[in-house]
Amino acid sequence: MIHAQDIHKSFDGNEIVKGVTLHIHKGEIVTIMGSSGAGKSTLLSILGTLEKPDKGKVLIDGTDVFNLNDKALSVFRNQHIGFVFQFHYLLPELTALENVCLPARISGTSVAEAEKRAKQLLDYIGLTHRMHALPSVMSGGEQQRVAVVRALINQPKVILADEPTGNLDTENARLLHEWFGKLRNDFGQTFVIVTHNKELASVSDRTVFMKDGIITNAL
Repeated sequence: MIHAQDIHKSFDGNEIVKGVTLHIHKGEIVTIMGSSGAGKSTLLSILGTLEKPDKGKVLIDGTDVFNLNDKALSVFRNQHIGFVFQFHYLLPELTALENVCLPARISGTSVAEAEKRAKQLLDYIGLTHRMHALPSVMSGGEQQRVAVVRALINQPKVILADEPTGNLDTENARLLHEWFGKLRNDFGQTFVIVTHNKELASVSDRTVFMKDGIITNAL
């Protein structure tokens, strides 16, 4: 599903990612671990097409993504990649339903179809009762679950998550681990997760360790 070959990336003359090659199969849950500054989040941003590498190529489901022009790349990202971050980034003035619908509306999906899909996903993840709630009245765990189903609304093939449990307490972090496994089993998405959470890594199919911009070990 994801083939990253010889990826290099520098900022202000400092090389952050140093020739990383990584292959991730369809339906895998892969976690990337390492200390702060190891290059994990930069690599994830490149895999998600948010950053372009200085050197190397990334193929997602056979598409050489950095050969696409900016408009085509933006469309590809919207349709094929979902993002979950440490901070949920829900728009505070929108309800849970409206937040989940947003990527679908950007892709041109009708309001009726977007809402139908969003309601199904909110029901799936146990948040039907929060459908019309604003983020300000939801718990941290509820907000992060809304962010997860927002990432699923366009039925992407790849979900990328950067420290998704970083702001959650132990119980909500555990629940999110379970949801990732359930989502993969039910919808077949490929998950790549940057995390410091050893419990989250333990439920993945494979863990990749990074240090000083390179992959040092893969289990």
